[in-house]
Amino acid sequence: MAHVHLADKAERLVPRLALRYSRRRFGRVVEPVAAAAHHSGVLVAWGALEAVAERGWRHLDPHLRWLAVQASAGEIGCSWCTDYGYYEGLQQGMDPTKVREVPRWRASDAFDERERAVLEYAESATSTPAGVPDELVERLHHHFTEVEIVELAAWIAMENFRSRFNAGLGLRSQGFSDHCDVPVGAEAAGGSG
Repeated sequence: MAHVHLADKAERLVPRLALRYSRRRFGRVVEPVAAAAHHSGVLVAWGALEAVAERGWRHLDPHLRWLAVQASAGEIGCSWCTDYGYYEGLQQGMDPTKVREVPRWRASDAFDERERAVLEYAESATSTPAGVPDELVERLHHHFTEVEIVELAAWIAMENFRSRFNAGLGLRSQGFSDHCDVPVGAEAAGGSG
């Protein structure tokens, strides 16, 4: 249960625009926007950061970015972000096996060495306290340019903001992954195949 009232309408201009945008983009008001609608300053700052990141952070491969974001959300335990991330990954053309395997990436053979470095870095940078081993830093420099590493760190920090905001306000999954067109394989669903 959310720790604040989730607004579905607002009198002030900024929250009203944010709620309208949410309805247009997602077909409904999503809980993070409904919660943030109580504070115009938070909405403006968050919206500006998201818009700049979406348009200007283009050095890192989008699939690697998605892996980092999903691993960070999972490390924090934000069910809203994990659910939406699953849906978003499939909509962006991620390999369905990789989408399902992020929580089990260490035991999975679905990921290559670059992807494993990203997943490990996302978990290390998200942990509290954050601790990135020197050996991992060396692997990152082997696979990525410095601009890509900086962007990777920024996406992880952005997801930490989102996930901690949502988890801190008690926001839960809204069932985005229930509407995915790609069926879950028998092994992921617990079957034996």
